[in-house]
Amino acid sequence: MEAVAKLRNYPTSPRKMRLIADLIRGMKVEKALAVLEFNPKHSSEPVRKLLLSAIANWKQKNEGGDEAGLYVTTIFVDGARTLKRMRPAPQGRGYKIRKRSNHVTLMVDNTPTAKELKKIAAKESKKSNSKTLAS
Repeated sequence: MEAVAKLRNYPTSPRKMRLIADLIRGMKVEKALAVLEFNPKHSSEPVRKLLLSAIANWKQKNEGGDEAGLYVTTIFVDGARTLKRMRPAPQGRGYKIRKRSNHVTLMVDNTPTAKELKKIAAKESKKSNSKTLAS
């Protein structure tokens, strides 16, 4: 059973947040936490907290469940409200400044995604190929 956590109206552009989301999509939770902890991007800290929240939500739903096999099944970033401001410009003009924000939705579950299943299958085929070559 999957668990969901949402981060709403975070004040950074969706484009910057998607860079972080693309890093951890389909990963195991332990590896995703390690990647987020040591990533220098400013947006990685709120996503790490969001992932910890999703893990806690999953534990609450599945009492007695083991979190060792959890995966980040889905993560997506949507645009949120944009604050529009004006900046003085030459000759009495005004330039628009758009201060963007975003919404992040993250889902964790104990079943791997299709991407992760392909990785597992590739590892198993390499093992079987190496065994046949060794024989």
